[in-house]
Amino acid sequence: MDIATHLDILRADGELLADTAEHTGLDAPVPSCPDWRIRDLLAHLGGVHRWAAFVVRSGSITRPSREDTTALFQAPGDGELLDWYRTTHADLLKALTTAAPDTRAWTFFEAPSAIAFWARRQAHETAVHRVDAELAAGRPSTVPAEFAADGIDELLTGFLSRPGRNLVADPPLSIAIAPDDDSAAWTMRIATDGRRVESGAGPADLTVSGPAENLYLLLWNRADTTGCRLAGDPEVMVRWHELATVD
Repeated sequence: MDIATHLDILRADGELLADTAEHTGLDAPVPSCPDWRIRDLLAHLGGVHRWAAFVVRSGSITRPSREDTTALFQAPGDGELLDWYRTTHADLLKALTTAAPDTRAWTFFEAPSAIAFWARRQAHETAVHRVDAELAAGRPSTVPAEFAADGIDELLTGFLSRPGRNLVADPPLSIAIAPDDDSAAWTMRIATDGRRVESGAGPADLTVSGPAENLYLLLWNRADTTGCRLAGDPEVMVRWHELATVD
């Protein structure tokens, strides 16, 4: 998917999230993030948006300092929180849409460019948390198939495979992911000393197939296996939910 498409989805999902949060109220629990309420969701994602915009504008390929990160994640009280989130979302979009294509910025896994990285990463970060808000509101959540497949790829080959990620398993396990509505497929093998991702649905302890949307939400721990088909050892899915923890 291209940068413009990721930005369109980032724009739409951020607005949907804010509207859903306003409808639901800040005190509503978020079932997919058991320790969070809507206010925590807004504070977290607003901080992420501010952090990403800061990185894009900094021109530095160095990770932001702990001090800068702490300051960027400071959110206001309830009375200003929703407007603050909307402002952070709009400011992130401005940073990404006005940046030069060859902008240099820190990234935490490989991408065609820094802007491509941050547009994609923030689109999926926002989509997952938009789903969180809709689950809190009791509303149905949908993710387009092409974007869902793109997100599965980003999760497996990028987010969970980045250097320093402590994703190991003893005994080792393998899981193949095969969407019905996209040509892409993946096999992740998690061992005692690390993990690797292979293109295609190879032999694995468990193969999970179904609509890309269902697989995307399942792998991000936002849905159960409803609508998916499992072939192999179902215990692998239990272990996946324990090992592949993402906010």
